[in-house]
Amino acid sequence: MSERQHEQVVIIGSGPASWTAAIYAARADLSPLVIEGAGSRTMIPGGQLMYTTEVENYPGFPEGVTGIDMMADFKAQAVRFETRVIMEDVAEVDFSVRPLLLTTSGGTEIESDSVIIATGANANWIGLENEERLAQSGGGVSACAVCDGALPHFRDQVIAIVGGGDSAMEDALYMAKFAKEVVVVHRREELRASKIMQERAFAEEKIRFEWNQTVVDVIGDDVITAVLLRDTVTAEERQLEVGGLFVAIGHDPNTGFLNGQVALKPNGFVETATSWRTITSVPGVFAAGDVMDDFFKQAVTAAGTGCMAALEAERWLAHGGPQEAAAG
Repeated sequence: MSERQHEQVVIIGSGPASWTAAIYAARADLSPLVIEGAGSRTMIPGGQLMYTTEVENYPGFPEGVTGIDMMADFKAQAVRFETRVIMEDVAEVDFSVRPLLLTTSGGTEIESDSVIIATGANANWIGLENEERLAQSGGGVSACAVCDGALPHFRDQVIAIVGGGDSAMEDALYMAKFAKEVVVVHRREELRASKIMQERAFAEEKIRFEWNQTVVDVIGDDVITAVLLRDTVTAEERQLEVGGLFVAIGHDPNTGFLNGQVALKPNGFVETATSWRTITSVPGVFAAGDVMDDFFKQAVTAAGTGCMAALEAERWLAHGGPQEAAAG
């Protein structure tokens, strides 16, 4: 068996949290290794921003920037400080040993004194071919109203929101600021959202509900023009003309590779010591970005927690954390 390489800090992921952590760790002379992902569904190089055509709410980009360009710049800045990058997935981890052990999809075994988990969370989609096509091309389909909803082409349009939980109600209320009308499409005849969120949505004059309906197709060549609805009771189908579609049916955190070795919240996101720390249940393992954030899910907050994780890892390493963990 070939000798395992040893690292001070390994960062798993390649979104805003990962590259920010890498920048801070590199500038602290920790020589970070980023395992970027091989392009699988669970580790998309660049993260969810690769599906965002225009980012206008990240400070420092007054004219806006595409998600792809932003992530390219983040990576370039990290590499400038000699961050090393492996374009593989993490297949499994063993956090019961010291040093911590990671195995990549290519079979490489890596030992590390500390690990930052920044694998993000994937938005759940309906699963339609045209939905994916128009989401990737910026054709008016999105999974993040706060990210994209204020863009000019959504203003004064009829906007459809798919979902019935708190996220869907939050998106609907947010879009009511800009849209001519917001239509919430829900497959049942009652919402799953909390009572207070339901009350707020019902009280908003611009929001109406399409009950017992599912979206079975997204219509439009370059931009969305309508959605095809199917009644879950009668199976009747009809078109609803819209100028935008936001899918708000939740996110799945990319934690499967952890195999239960780090404590998770009931919803599957990594649990941290407090809402403002990145410490996990395993000493020397930290979490940043959407994999631990089940509330904000924004690029700027992900970057902030990436900074926090790198600083916490640096402090843990400097104060003898690996020695204490190995002894304990």
